[in-house]
Amino acid sequence: MGVAVSGGGDSVALLHILTRAFPAGTIELQAVTVNHGLRPEALQEAETVAALAERLDIPHVTLTWEGWDRQGNLQAAARDARYRLIADWARERRITQVALGHTADDQAETVLMRLARASGVNGLAAMPVRRTMHGVTLLRPMLGVSRAQLRDYLRRNGISWCEDPSNEDSRFERVQARRILEQLEPLGLTARSLAAVASHMAEAREALDWHTFLTARDIAAVDGGDVVVDLRRFRTLPREIARRLLLCAVMWIGRTDYPPRRAAMTEAIDALRHGRGATLAGCRILVAGSSIWICREYAFARAQSAAPGELWDGRWRLTAPAVTAAGAADRDDLVIGTLGRTGLGQTPGWRETGRPYAALMASPAVWRGEELVAAPLAGMANGWHANLQESPEAFFAALLSN
Repeated sequence: MGVAVSGGGDSVALLHILTRAFPAGTIELQAVTVNHGLRPEALQEAETVAALAERLDIPHVTLTWEGWDRQGNLQAAARDARYRLIADWARERRITQVALGHTADDQAETVLMRLARASGVNGLAAMPVRRTMHGVTLLRPMLGVSRAQLRDYLRRNGISWCEDPSNEDSRFERVQARRILEQLEPLGLTARSLAAVASHMAEAREALDWHTFLTARDIAAVDGGDVVVDLRRFRTLPREIARRLLLCAVMWIGRTDYPPRRAAMTEAIDALRHGRGATLAGCRILVAGSSIWICREYAFARAQSAAPGELWDGRWRLTAPAVTAAGAADRDDLVIGTLGRTGLGQTPGWRETGRPYAALMASPAVWRGEELVAAPLAGMANGWHANLQESPEAFFAALLSN
């Protein structure tokens, strides 16, 4: 199990607790620290974590982020970079789970920030105890514990920690939420009560996800990597179930961990209920006869290219039957790209597939320069096979994991 340790009290306490939480020899712990390079103190903090890990006999690595272009939201960019760096580190070591030190206070602050954005059930459920991101499961075992409790634990065990001065910088939204939370305590709006709200919302989210899963099994199918939904029955769904079904389809096809904004989702659902299509988060949402067809948007997919056998657009591998060594040389100049209008013009039988024109435009094809070699999803296989990285069942599973 990996443990993300910044040097702050919460993650230092988590590291120490985990060294005592399992019978000897049952769990191998490895620690990781991300130095965002934004503060001169960060290097010393990482060295402090390394020293603690050495005393605890735990392997430790410090990762450095150098990717901020000083544009946009610093905290959001740093958070995204931190998760990606940690996930890359974990996968390289075949670590499937990484524990994070978020507390009940963090959860309460998140609820407040989500309230300010008028979030729905998922937003108010705040941070989940368990979440898969970038192929790694993130665990938050301390969401029921307060910061004060963890610092008391550290003092009792004689363990020091670092204080990040940015935690007192009122320019940051989370710091503002922390201070407002202190003012709300006389009303009973404490970190514990707001964390309980998040827990209740998580239970509601689980129930909604389950109902959405059962609905999808009844009215949706996966065809050529696209999601196809019965239009008439979609229109009769409760809005929240319709939103969840459409959201999951878009995220699964678009290969993204972050959902589109709620307003954009609402506009897309309204368009579908009036018989119109929409474009959302790198996906086309089409009304095709009696069906809704959710597919990749051509404008996003056309920039992707790969060699035969390599992963294309994060989803597809195109392979051909084995050939002789002499024949293999003829494939050196082949490229996997989108079929597009040019390719569809060379596949007269595409209508027989039953797939919409716009969906096939964004489908993978084999090219040799301007010559179309194969388009398996458009009815021109020529011995080639287009294989999804995930099985169609992965879409339905995603309805329960989001």
